[in-house]
Amino acid sequence: MKTLFKNGSVINVFTDSVEKKNVLIEDSIIIGVGEYDDSDADTVINISGKYICPGLIDGHIHIESTMLTPAELARVCLPHGTTSIVADPHEIANVCGSYGIAYMLEMSENIPMHVNIMVPSCVPATPFDESGAILNAENLAPFYKHPRVLGLAEMMNYPGLIFGDESVIEKVKSCRELGLHIDGHAPLLTGKDLDKYVSYGIYSDHETTSADEAKERISKGQWIMIREGTAAKNLDALMPIFEEPWCRHALLCTDDRHPADLIKEGHIDHIIRLAVKKGVNPIKAIRMASYQAAQCFGLNKVGAVAPGYNADLLIVDDLNTMSITDVYCDGIQSVKNGVTLPIKDPVPDLQMSKAVRFSFNMPKLKVVSFMIPEIGKKKCRVIDVIPGSLLTNELIEEIDFDNGKNGIDVDRDILKLAVCERHQSTRHVGLGYIHGIGLKNGAIASSISHDSHNLIVIGTNDKDMIKVANHIRKISGGLAVCVDGEIVASMPLPLAGLMTDKPAAVIAEQNEILRKTVKDIGVNEGIEPFMNMAFVSLPVIPSLKMSTQGLIDVNKFQRVDLVVGE
Repeated sequence: MKTLFKNGSVINVFTDSVEKKNVLIEDSIIIGVGEYDDSDADTVINISGKYICPGLIDGHIHIESTMLTPAELARVCLPHGTTSIVADPHEIANVCGSYGIAYMLEMSENIPMHVNIMVPSCVPATPFDESGAILNAENLAPFYKHPRVLGLAEMMNYPGLIFGDESVIEKVKSCRELGLHIDGHAPLLTGKDLDKYVSYGIYSDHETTSADEAKERISKGQWIMIREGTAAKNLDALMPIFEEPWCRHALLCTDDRHPADLIKEGHIDHIIRLAVKKGVNPIKAIRMASYQAAQCFGLNKVGAVAPGYNADLLIVDDLNTMSITDVYCDGIQSVKNGVTLPIKDPVPDLQMSKAVRFSFNMPKLKVVSFMIPEIGKKKCRVIDVIPGSLLTNELIEEIDFDNGKNGIDVDRDILKLAVCERHQSTRHVGLGYIHGIGLKNGAIASSISHDSHNLIVIGTNDKDMIKVANHIRKISGGLAVCVDGEIVASMPLPLAGLMTDKPAAVIAEQNEILRKTVKDIGVNEGIEPFMNMAFVSLPVIPSLKMSTQGLIDVNKFQRVDLVVGE
């Protein structure tokens, strides 16, 4: 079946130009761009006055962080022009092991959006984590045979590579020998340490937070992903990377993005709009979000409107606003007049379904679980949250353990933080303090706690912390807010404690209720508390983090005591 799109303007990502040409496709492939007419096709579509763009690609995303199933994510992202994503399922793999990876592959089969998978490199992320599984090179090897697996996902354990951890090196070598892509994750790494890291074949990184950092990495041959997600927003800092020659080795990604933001603001199209408002040529931004993303991951004949390329096409009214009317994936229309056409949900294997749905294995928590056994006033390490960033600072603050609140000081915005192991029933609870969240009352909890996804809680008092933590345990995962002993907002996430099979609109509404609720109890401006909280337990992003067994100094890559000097 041949289809002709006529009277439109084609975005040429090879020449950064707009060309008045017709586009002829046969089934899933573009077979001509030029002077074709009605006689060359079985079906003719007149798109007079509109643009034809290649489908957009998200270079790095965690489907689990959207809290949606792959099919539901497609329903949301397709109207925004996303026809391909490169997904790292390390969230669900840290909970369910190999079953989690297999689940994501099966649940993304035969949906009208290309879901490419990078197998997780760090399950668990570091030796300090207590996850639901341990995956070594041997466990990962079978997945490389799958046609939608592109390589090894973000290598977060960069100290393991730099200092010669054989188990980490084996994962990288086994992927590299197959000629597959290896994605990076090494924030602030520079100089000789960066050289050693890149020398293992780490081709890309999405954790750059400054233009100088990005330029050093590009100069060493890495692709740089300009990330704009829900919590981590690096676009402003990386605007110089849209300039020549840096832009030729850069692409766009979201990493982690909540459903309310996907629906309200968009996906990769949102990043393009933001860049254009700051003066970037829309064709350049589209090229970075399509052809260059495909080049980075070795996706052959993807990301351009040209003969022989895959017929992933967008019909766009206006390039500056990226107003997309119709979307074609593999030559089949998936969005018509801005509305996603029906998508059939894949049905998971029963054994995989059980592994994903029954992921909590922890006893009920008691008030004593959150008590820090100290007396008097002590100088303590406090995690300081940075708005719009996954990085944290380390503060040294005087904590009064005899203040009747076990050290919590709401007036100084020093709240209690707990990370509770939920996979193996170890009863381990890491305890400490956090600054920068801003809660004036109540407590919040979540089973989304990167990367091991234990139960994380922040609160102004122990009573509400215990109540909200046990609520999350009872509903088999999710997000919740407790105020004065009552659960006032809740979002159940029964799939591995990370996702739900509810429609995106329902989750977005719950998402907004949670946001309003935490704002009402004092969350600081610029803080996305559940997203920021989710990364407080990730011991691969500087500088101070919390694990189930206590504080981690990420820069020194070692455990440290809460009380300074002890």
